[in-house]
Amino acid sequence: MYEVRDISLAPSGERKIKWVERNMPILGRIAEEFRQTRPFEGLRVALSVHMEAKTAWLCRVMAMGGAEMHVTGCNPLSTQDDVAAAVAAGGIDVHAWHGATEEEYTSHLCAVLESRPNIIIDDGGDLVHLMHTKYTDYIPDVIGGCEETTTGIHRLKAMAARGELRFPMVMVNEADCKHLFDNRYGTGQSVWDGINRTTNLIVAGKCVVVAGYGWCGKGVSMRAKGMGAKVIVTEVDPVKAIEAVMDGFVVMSMDEAAALGDIFVCVTGCCDILTARHFEKMRDGAIMCNAGHFNVEISLDDLAAMAAERYEARSNIEGFVMPDGRSLFVLAEGRLVNLASGDGHPAEIMDMSFAIQARSAEFLSKNRHLEPGVIPVPREIDRAVAFTKLETLGVSIDTLTDGQREYLGI
Repeated sequence: MYEVRDISLAPSGERKIKWVERNMPILGRIAEEFRQTRPFEGLRVALSVHMEAKTAWLCRVMAMGGAEMHVTGCNPLSTQDDVAAAVAAGGIDVHAWHGATEEEYTSHLCAVLESRPNIIIDDGGDLVHLMHTKYTDYIPDVIGGCEETTTGIHRLKAMAARGELRFPMVMVNEADCKHLFDNRYGTGQSVWDGINRTTNLIVAGKCVVVAGYGWCGKGVSMRAKGMGAKVIVTEVDPVKAIEAVMDGFVVMSMDEAAALGDIFVCVTGCCDILTARHFEKMRDGAIMCNAGHFNVEISLDDLAAMAAERYEARSNIEGFVMPDGRSLFVLAEGRLVNLASGDGHPAEIMDMSFAIQARSAEFLSKNRHLEPGVIPVPREIDRAVAFTKLETLGVSIDTLTDGQREYLGI
C-alpha cells in the first residue's frame, strides 16, 4: 500500500537513489552487513524523515536488515515525488507527496503509525508526539526510537522532564558524527545551495544576517563569508556570541541588524525571530529564509497583515509589498530552505548521519528493555562510524602506544 502523487515518476527517483547510493559508502557497508545479520527481522519501523534520495537509501538499507518499513516525510515541501514513487515501486509502504496540506501531512504521519511500529525514526518529533497523543494504545509495542534533529531533541527533553516520554529515544543529533558534520558542513552548504538555486542572485558583497550561532549557524555563516558576504550574527547566548566575534563576524541584536541585511537566514529552532518590528526596518528587496526545522522563525502572519499586496515573484519566492512601497521576499514559504528549495545535505554528509541512525536502530533492536527517556548514542557507534568514514576517504591516523595509554590513564 502506498500514497504518492504519481507512481510513474519512479524511474526518475530511482536514478536519484542510485546516485546517492554510490556516494554513501558507509551506509553501503552497513547494508552488506545487514543482509547477513538481519537485525530487524520481524520488526516494524515507522520513519518520518525528509523524503528524498538519501532517506530512500536509508529505508532500503533498513529493509535489507529485515525491517518492515512504513515511511513518510517530515516536511510538506521537502518530499520529492519521484523519490517517493521509487520507494513505493520498490515495495516499501510510503505515504508522502510534495505540497501536502496540513491535513494530508498529518494523515500521512498517522498512516505509518497505524502499522503499530516497534522502532520509530523521527525528524523533528512529530511521530513521537502523535504516538503519545493519538496512538497511546500502540506504545507497549514500541522498543524505542531515534531522533535526527536539534528541534526534535528539545521536544523530547521537554517531554522527559514532564515525565511524559514513555519509551527510550536515542539522541542521534548529539552524536559527534552527526552534529559536527551534518549541522555545520551539511547545513552550511545546502542552505546556500537552496538560496542560490531559488534566487539566482550573487552573495558576494551582500550583507547576510544569520540568526543563531549553533552548529548550523556556524556553517551558514562560514559559507556566506567564503562567498564574499559581510556576515552579521544575532544571538541570545553570550558564549556563542563571543564565539561568533572571535570567528570574525559582527554581532548585534536583530533590532539593529534588521535595517542592514540583504539576506536573512534564521537557524535558531525558536519562534518569532523575524517579526513586525523587524519588517518595518528592512531594506527594499530584503530576502528572508528559514533553516530551522519548523516554519515558525519568520512571522508570516505579521508579514501578511502588514502587506498591501503579496505576489509570486519567482518560483518558491513570495513578495510582500509594504504600504511604503518596499518589497520584502520570503523563500519556500518560510520552511526549510535547503530542502524546500533544494536537495538537502550532500550525500557524503548524510552517509555519516544515516549510518548513526542505522546503528542506533540496531542498538535498540538488541537492547529491548531500556528505560524510557532520552539516551545518547553509544560512544562505540560514533567511533566506528568515524573510523569507517576515514577508511572510505583513504585516511589513516595514529594509534596510542601502550605507554601513551598508561600515561593518559586510559
